[in-house]
Amino acid sequence: MNFIAILSIFVLACFVGYFVVWSVTPALHTPLMAVTNAISSVIIVGALIAAAASGSPSAKWLGLLGVVLASVNIFGGFAVTQRMLAMYKKKERPAAAKH
Repeated sequence: MNFIAILSIFVLACFVGYFVVWSVTPALHTPLMAVTNAISSVIIVGALIAAAASGSPSAKWLGLLGVVLASVNIFGGFAVTQRMLAMYKKKERPAAAKH
């Protein structure tokens, strides 16, 4: 594929991703975060395979960078998901003091 075809696919994917994410209702944000974490785990596997199969050192460093960035995305996504789920838990009220 030539550069223009790859660039146009990338731009279209950006537009579709933008409209899909911003049209999600707030109740679905937590499941969407979980799916995003799963996609990032697939990116880690792909980066590991690409880095292992490459012959050049620069490709190995780029693969390592992909693994690091996707790992940060996964762990940050889990932290945000846990925080969002904690917002829905009922808070325990202290017992009223009896006189």
